[in-house]
Amino acid sequence: MKIAIAGGTGVVGRPTVQAVRDAGHEAVILTRSQGVDLVTGKGLDAALDGVDAVIDTANISTLNADAARSFFTAATGNLVAAAGRAGVGHVVLLSIVGIDRMPYDYYAGKVAQENVVEQSPVPWTIQRATQFHEFAAQMFERAKAGPLHLAPRARTQPVAAAEVGERLATLAAGAPQGRARDFAGPREEAMDAMVKACAKAVGHRGWVPSISIPTKQMKGMREGLALPGPDADLGTQTFAEWVAQQHP
Repeated sequence: MKIAIAGGTGVVGRPTVQAVRDAGHEAVILTRSQGVDLVTGKGLDAALDGVDAVIDTANISTLNADAARSFFTAATGNLVAAAGRAGVGHVVLLSIVGIDRMPYDYYAGKVAQENVVEQSPVPWTIQRATQFHEFAAQMFERAKAGPLHLAPRARTQPVAAAEVGERLATLAAGAPQGRARDFAGPREEAMDAMVKACAKAVGHRGWVPSISIPTKQMKGMREGLALPGPDADLGTQTFAEWVAQQHP
C-alpha cells in the first residue's frame, strides 16, 4: 500500500512513518519541505496521487481554542477534501482521549477536527490516544515561571508514541472502523511526578514545584477526564521504562 502521513516529522509522526515502512508499505510524508502546506492546501493533490490511505498526525503548538480550531479545521479539511479528489480509500485521524468531556482550549480544536473527519466523504477511522510519555518532557521545558520549572498537576495514563505509531499504521492498512477503541498506556501516572522524573533524568537540581494550572482543560485532567475507560486497549511500555530508555 501507499500511505501518506501528515505530520510525519512530529513526535508520533516519525514512529508512524517507521511503522508503515516496517509493515512493508510505501510512506509518503506530507511536509512543507516537500512542497505540501496543509493549511493552504498547496501541493496536496499531487502528493496524494496514487495514495491508498492517509494518516493525520499533524499538530500545532498552542493552548488557544480559536487558534487550534482554525488550524485543525483548515488543515484536516484540506486533507480530507484532497483525499476525496484523489480517490483515497481511508483516512485515519489521531485524536485524544476525553476531548468531548472537556472541549476547551487546545482540545476544542481537536473536537472540531474530529467533526471535519466525521463529515468527510472518505471512509474514516478516528483513533483517540492518551498523552504520550514525551508530554512530560515537553511540560518540563515549557511550564516555567521565569527560570523556575513547574510541574502541572494532572491525572494521565501515558502511552508510548512508538506504540501509537504502530497502531495507526495497522489501522491505515485495514478497513475503516469509524471510532476505534481508545488506546492508552499500561497504568495511570501523576503528571507532576512525571515532570519531576524528567527533570531528575536530565540532571536538573533545582526545585520543581507542583502547581494546578487554572484552565478548564487542565482542571478536567486533574479530575480524571482524560483517563481511558475500562474498554480501552492498553500499550505495554511504562513511563519509567521510557525515561530509562531515553536516559540510559
